Amino acid sequence: MRYFLTLSYLGTHYSGWQVQPNAPSVQATLESARSTLLRQKVELTGCGRTDAGVHARNYIAHFDASDKLPNTFLNGLNSLLPADIAVWDVRPVAPDAHARYDAFERSYEYRISFRKDPFFANTAWFFPQYRRLDFEKIQEVANFLPLYNAFYPFCKTHSGVDHYRCELKIARWEINMAEHEMIFYVTANRFLRGMVRLMTGACIQAGMGKLAIADIREALDAQTALKKSLSLPPQGLCLTEAKYPY
Repeated sequence: MRYFLTLSYLGTHYSGWQVQPNAPSVQATLESARSTLLRQKVELTGCGRTDAGVHARNYIAHFDASDKLPNTFLNGLNSLLPADIAVWDVRPVAPDAHARYDAFERSYEYRISFRKDPFFANTAWFFPQYRRLDFEKIQEVANFLPLYNAFYPFCKTHSGVDHYRCELKIARWEINMAEHEMIFYVTANRFLRGMVRLMTGACIQAGMGKLAIADIREALDAQTALKKSLSLPPQGLCLTEAKYPY
């Protein structure tokens, strides 16, 4: 039987979702706990890769089991997992359901903090120079991003992708001075490697006057690299949702 897991994790102490040969990963930690619980080797397939230090609030993964899961499966699994990984739900799905290929929409948030706060040190990027930002320029960049359908300027080099096309549905900034933060919300059918951190970096560069908005448009029009790119640190990024047609 095939099952979908819904989980969340803090990526601070992991090399990312995917198994790495010489570094801890979320996938390897989950596979080890699940194999111990079910007493059989279990392989997980996730809804997407997250880089080292990136978090996930509602991450979906699937796995196959030869027998029906016991009623104590969820509690037993969580008891074997470290405190920074939690599984919220497990449900049976069709044998051909796929956590990665069937997801038609994914959403991320990038959180920037305006003040040093130890409670958000691992989940937001502290940016004390925020007073120099032109927030109108930042939002202007976000507003025209969904007008494009290819995003070569916002893909890490040597990513090995076949194409750079993405259907960007939402790209917007929310600025909350009362909470001393700003959040970038972005939703698309798929994302390129490093795409969100490079997008937010371009917005910040534009807001600081270090990158002209015309240069960002020119790079997107020509599908070439930006004159000056910036990938923001991983701790501010969180995958918040993956949607499926069932």
